[in-house]
Amino acid sequence: MAEVILMPRLSDTMEAGVIAAWHKKPGDHVKKGELLAEIETDKATMELESYKDGILLYLGGEKGSKIQVDQLLAIVGKAGEDISSLIKSGGQTVAANETQSAPAEIKSTTQVANNTTATLDIASMDEVVLMPRLSDTMEAGVIASWHKNIGDVVKKGDVLAEIETDKATMELESYKNGTLLYVGAQNGEKIPVNALLCIIGEKGKVDIDAIVSAVKSGGATLTTNHKTENETIQQTTVVSTSVNNAASSENGRMKASPLAKMLAKEKGIDLNLVNGSGDGGRIIKSDIDNFKPSAAQETSSNPSISVKKEGVDILPFTPKGEEGFTDIPNSQMRGVIAKRLGESKFTAPHFYLKMEINMDNAMNVRAQLNELSPVKISFNDMVVKAAALALRQHPAVNASWMGDKIRRWHHVHIGIAVAIEDGLIVPVVRFADQKSLPQIAGESKELAGKAKNKKLQPQEFSGNTFTISNLGMMDIDEFTAIINPPDSCIMAVGRIKEVVVKKGEGFTVSNFMKVTLSCDHRSVDGALGAAFLQTFKKYLENPVAMML
Repeated sequence: MAEVILMPRLSDTMEAGVIAAWHKKPGDHVKKGELLAEIETDKATMELESYKDGILLYLGGEKGSKIQVDQLLAIVGKAGEDISSLIKSGGQTVAANETQSAPAEIKSTTQVANNTTATLDIASMDEVVLMPRLSDTMEAGVIASWHKNIGDVVKKGDVLAEIETDKATMELESYKNGTLLYVGAQNGEKIPVNALLCIIGEKGKVDIDAIVSAVKSGGATLTTNHKTENETIQQTTVVSTSVNNAASSENGRMKASPLAKMLAKEKGIDLNLVNGSGDGGRIIKSDIDNFKPSAAQETSSNPSISVKKEGVDILPFTPKGEEGFTDIPNSQMRGVIAKRLGESKFTAPHFYLKMEINMDNAMNVRAQLNELSPVKISFNDMVVKAAALALRQHPAVNASWMGDKIRRWHHVHIGIAVAIEDGLIVPVVRFADQKSLPQIAGESKELAGKAKNKKLQPQEFSGNTFTISNLGMMDIDEFTAIINPPDSCIMAVGRIKEVVVKKGEGFTVSNFMKVTLSCDHRSVDGALGAAFLQTFKKYLENPVAMML
């Protein structure tokens, strides 16, 4: 039976999407997972994949067409299949493989293949919410916390849950009024993209069992993980805690409010030692504020040994703890970093170009600019600007390897690697070549702040065409970086270092910075990379040129 694909809601504010490009045309064979189209939303351009093998029978609009959320986008089925009724109704009819599009999801429909659910009128049901794809690399999400319980009344715009992705913790809002009737996972559980997340409708009028059965029969499975990303598994013997604290742990998960967890982390307090006073033994803020370790927790069972040598008393050694270790489960971000950079390193043939740049003029100009600029300009801001202008002159470096072609980007979007607790994330300064140094400085600081607080939105960490990684502020002289896909190059920036140089018949001290350009040899050759670095060096050694 033909599958109806409706326009998915790809952002929390999206009301309609524009067809940026079709990657298939009517009559083409489509495989599950193949790219169907690129959808431009109010926040980003995102890819839409097929969830079924078949023939693309119908397109709901041409390139450039604007289609409302939940309106007919495409139909995939068998060759010669009669889809006239589906087209006439705009896809809003009884369909065995059709579900309502989930908020913020990329893959738009749920397959319902089981014959027992073929008569379900999905269009008339209350909303079925699937796990949305909240980042371009997201494959699953972890339920950080539910803000609503089963049976709670939900209003449009209410926060349903906090979803922990590979890059950030994001809020999921309800897109309709109703009652929360079903949740597909509990706090701490991992759910693949497009698996059943929850059901919102009118109590007593929705056949929950039928919906769950229909979704599961379509291949939307749940993968459960009872550990949250922020939890650690203690593999050692720990100091005995109060019996009352047993209520604070349930199914291996610590029952504590997000604020309590944050405060405990800041104060270095082990939640296993805290008695919860909240509902069901839940640890709350006041428990952390009032926590005082007991004497038993402060003392050690190891005997003290007093040594006297040559009439001098030597203070005994008293161990503070026991031997052991802690296993920390990999977060989704760490897992994605490992996967993507592993693929990059072992797929893209890397080569490296190193250059030393005199920063004397850059330091002088920066000092003058900061006397006038409304926001403090850093050396990294100057690096971003210089790289963006150099990319504009060397478009072959501003490119991506696409397998059967090299894509040269007409825009310059600079990704800036930012270290956060779980690893690295790359916020993107868009159209960096067109922005002034104060504009780049202000935007970079804002993006870095959002990154460290896990508040970045998908459009703020995607779409880079070139990446910069700077470890100079950590006193690193030079290093090499692994290319950040889909970029062809990444620049590693070291610290500015004073060097004694010969000048005339004497010597003087100058400031030098070393950079290393990692290049994908499939798309960028050595001569191209070297020419880019020469231009980059020209801008930094003569920074006034960046303002012309």
